[in-house]
Amino acid sequence: MGERTVFQSMSNRHVVRVGPTASVYDTACAMTRTGSSSVLVMEPPDVLLGIVTERDLTTRVLARSLDPARTTARDVMTAKPISVPPEMPVSEAVVIMLERGFRHLPVVSGSRVMGVFAARDALPREIGTAMGIAEFNEQVNDAGGG
Repeated sequence: MGERTVFQSMSNRHVVRVGPTASVYDTACAMTRTGSSSVLVMEPPDVLLGIVTERDLTTRVLARSLDPARTTARDVMTAKPISVPPEMPVSEAVVIMLERGFRHLPVVSGSRVMGVFAARDALPREIGTAMGIAEFNEQVNDAGGG
C-alpha cells in the first residue's frame, strides 16, 4: 500500500466557502458551523480568491482590534494561496507546509476546488507511528532495567 494522498487524508471533504464581501463574523460562523479550521474565499462559479484560517482570525482580526462585523473576508484572507492536486502524497504537502509556514492547502483538480488539506489531516498515521516508537523505547528501557 502506497502513501496516502492529500485527498484520501482530508477530514473535511466539503468545500467551506464564503464570498469576498462576507464579514469576518459570518466567516467565523461558517467555520464554527462546519467544524473547519479554515474557509475558502471564492467568487462564482468556482474562482478561488483566498483562504481565511483560525490563525488569520487571531493575528489579523483580534490582535488588530478589527470589528468582525465590519471587516470582510477579503481584508484578512491570504490571497492566491498555494494549492495542491488531490493525488499529491501527504509527505510532499507537509514539506510545502513546513517550508512555507502554512497549516492549510486548498486541494484543486484542474479548476475544481475539492476542499482543504489541513496539517492535522497529516497526523493520524504519524502519531500512531510515534506512539509505536515510544512504546518500543519503553519496552527497551524496561528490558534494560532502565
